[in-house]
Amino acid sequence: MEIAIDLLWLRPKQVGGTEFYIRNLLDGFLKLEEEFHFILLVSKDNKASLAHYAEDERISLLVADVESANIAGRILWQFFCQNRLLRRHHIRKCFIPVYCRPLFNGGIAYVNVIHDLQAAHYPEYHPFHEIAYSRLCWWLDVHFSRHIVAISDWVREDIMSRYPVKPDRITTIYNPITVDAEEAAALPELEEKYQIGNKEYYYTVAQLIPHKNLDTLIEVMREIKVKQIDLPCRLLISGVNGESRVKLERQIEDRGLTGEVTLTGFVDNAERNALYKYSRAFLFPSVFEGFGMPPIEAMLFGTVVITTKRTCIPEVTQDRANYVSDPYDVQEWIRVMSSPVDRISEVDFSAYDQKRLTRQYFELLSRVMQE
Repeated sequence: MEIAIDLLWLRPKQVGGTEFYIRNLLDGFLKLEEEFHFILLVSKDNKASLAHYAEDERISLLVADVESANIAGRILWQFFCQNRLLRRHHIRKCFIPVYCRPLFNGGIAYVNVIHDLQAAHYPEYHPFHEIAYSRLCWWLDVHFSRHIVAISDWVREDIMSRYPVKPDRITTIYNPITVDAEEAAALPELEEKYQIGNKEYYYTVAQLIPHKNLDTLIEVMREIKVKQIDLPCRLLISGVNGESRVKLERQIEDRGLTGEVTLTGFVDNAERNALYKYSRAFLFPSVFEGFGMPPIEAMLFGTVVITTKRTCIPEVTQDRANYVSDPYDVQEWIRVMSSPVDRISEVDFSAYDQKRLTRQYFELLSRVMQE
């Protein structure tokens, strides 16, 4: 099986959960015993971060004359030049683990992954050109891609409710989730860096964008501080920058919480894992997710999760987290945080097993690319 995997969209440390998803998936492919040849279609500025995959003889790199950081240039190149490059290298099958794709198939069979239809649900958070591009690509996926993968049943139903896609052309495959329990920074390192103690802070991981609802957590911290509620008044927020960063920083300062709320920026796996492990609870206030990996990662470290009942979150957390009914209700957050229930032992973590899910992708690609 020879298939190109389009990674031109990947901007290391800038695309949030989709980067963790594709790296987990690529790592999973390396663990399979089957013979295959995957050609990673990479850009001039992301090839270095992906070069190690070519150490496996079943994987090679094909470098496109494009830079991922130049988003507009990359899109235009993909629209009009990608098919020609693939044909020149005698490649006729291409897996794109996101929704973007060329305007035409051009003799190439494409399989796309749609992670969510965020711009359709929250157009107010996106400029017009992003909405137009997203809608065009979703339409192309539905009408021209050989098959579509949705990352949760909720996303699958959302796509089918908006587009005329036949049920047998869209498959749900969960995101593979891996955490290395041994890869965790020592608690004293965290104590020194962030002035925190074991179980004396709350933690969350999210892109700094509006629907992640981080401003509600900041108001929760303010309520705890002002009313001297018997809960930790310390919150760490990790995640790549987004359009809400300046607003959040201003909100933290205006609420007098510069000593209580810290935006850590991007953290490496060891630090992130330790922050999961030693937190009192993992708070996930998002009101829109296609999957939502951080709550499961937190549970894998034995940390209680408090989150919302919105979109796919109850599905993905198997109804085993603690939930607030109104994501914007500060008082409800505090009530749930005051007496969370630990149901982690009831979670079936095999649902996120890397090798099992990677095999599902492998078998799907093997089947649909032969049709």
